[in-house]
Amino acid sequence: MTQDNDSAVVSAIPVTERAARRTALIGVSWLLCTVTIAVAFMLAPLLPAMESQFRIGVSAATWVFTVLALGSGAGFVLIPRMQDVVEDRTMLLGSGLLNVAGALVAAIGDSYPALLVGSAMLGFGSAAQMLPLGFLRRNLTGASIATAVSVLIMTTGTGVVAGMVGGGLAVKYLSLQSFFYILAAAFAVTTVALLIVVPPSRPASSARIEVLGTAWMIAWVSLVLLAVSEVSVWGVVSLLVFVAGAVLGVFWARAERNSKAAIFDLSLLKKPFATTACVSSFLFGAVDAGFVLLVTYYTQTPSEVGYGLGADALSTSLLMLPFALTMFISGKAAERMVQQGRPAVILAGGAAICMAGLLWLAVAHEHTWQYLVGSAIVGLGSRAGYSGSFAVPQLVVSDEQAGMAAGLPGTVMMIGSAFGAAVITVVLSLSFIPGLPGVPVASLYTAGYVVTALFPVAILAAVVLSTRRHPGAFKALMTQHP
Repeated sequence: MTQDNDSAVVSAIPVTERAARRTALIGVSWLLCTVTIAVAFMLAPLLPAMESQFRIGVSAATWVFTVLALGSGAGFVLIPRMQDVVEDRTMLLGSGLLNVAGALVAAIGDSYPALLVGSAMLGFGSAAQMLPLGFLRRNLTGASIATAVSVLIMTTGTGVVAGMVGGGLAVKYLSLQSFFYILAAAFAVTTVALLIVVPPSRPASSARIEVLGTAWMIAWVSLVLLAVSEVSVWGVVSLLVFVAGAVLGVFWARAERNSKAAIFDLSLLKKPFATTACVSSFLFGAVDAGFVLLVTYYTQTPSEVGYGLGADALSTSLLMLPFALTMFISGKAAERMVQQGRPAVILAGGAAICMAGLLWLAVAHEHTWQYLVGSAIVGLGSRAGYSGSFAVPQLVVSDEQAGMAAGLPGTVMMIGSAFGAAVITVVLSLSFIPGLPGVPVASLYTAGYVVTALFPVAILAAVVLSTRRHPGAFKALMTQHP
């Protein structure tokens, strides 16, 4: 009833005013998603600067990304779900202040411990990228779900490129401290813009969230992320940590089924194609992480070792620019096909395109133009796949569960990204060039692309299985609930 009243109020606004509001809402959503997604990709080029300024080794520097991932794990669990039970502007303000504070802690502290604390806070706050899925579908008329998903998917590409370009520019022209001050200012401006544009609203749901179940989920997600992030360092210990996290996850899932205040309503996974969408989100996350890691390592390897392009961080980000640009081709069209009740087509098509791009790079990764072609193909496929992965859960739930339906595929996507990065790290660590410890032999890059291409194969298998088990079920559901 509340949502019906809100829709009536929105419909009563004059057409020109609605158009202006729509443009403003989409604009601030684009800004929020781009800035929050960019954070993870901004820090990678700064590794050498971190090592030099704080006089730490590579293993210590990589802990910055580990705590960033752990913070993201907690954020993706909690922030989208909280949006369902807390007013939109409150969540935007809270997450914005957290991001500003995280950047300021790293800037003002100007030390390795402060960098770790700031990275954890930024990781948690980065989950705010999921918030537009909720407030756009509640504040826009017409195909609001389509618009919300399109904004999220398209800004994934712009966020990746903005992050890598920003990190590359920071390496050349800024100190670490200046970089974090600028980042804090960017989050402050974004938060103010959101508070100006996003209208006040009532909470979408009156449900409460169980504290124990939330803490339990954060714990097992954190253990899984910690295990996959440190697999190349911890070895067997990582496997033990992963098993512990997985076991906790199984028991958590059993407890959630009987909870009246579950953090995630797992009955969602019984909806047609919902489980397949979440599995696909995990695997597309693994594809992107594996792809980015392979491109970054190869292109930034000095050509003196016998391969590599000797590129800097900024040049590498430009090589992956087509990865972001092709999202405009596939994102909107893919989401429209899901709306028409054909998620299998778009998930399978996205997976097949990704696989083609990865196999291309497996045999053609020695020249600049080959990366431009390969990144365009992989970007085309992954944007389409993400559109399907995030649209399916949104289309099978009410507005009261919009945040939960965003958080579930978002959480598994983030775990998938950590998994894909861990797999490729292991592959590249199998053999090093004699006399050059830490520099993989050239053939491992071919192997890495082939291994990454197995993730789309798994997506195809999941789609085929779901289609055979529930033929036409998703389209029938869309017919019942247009």
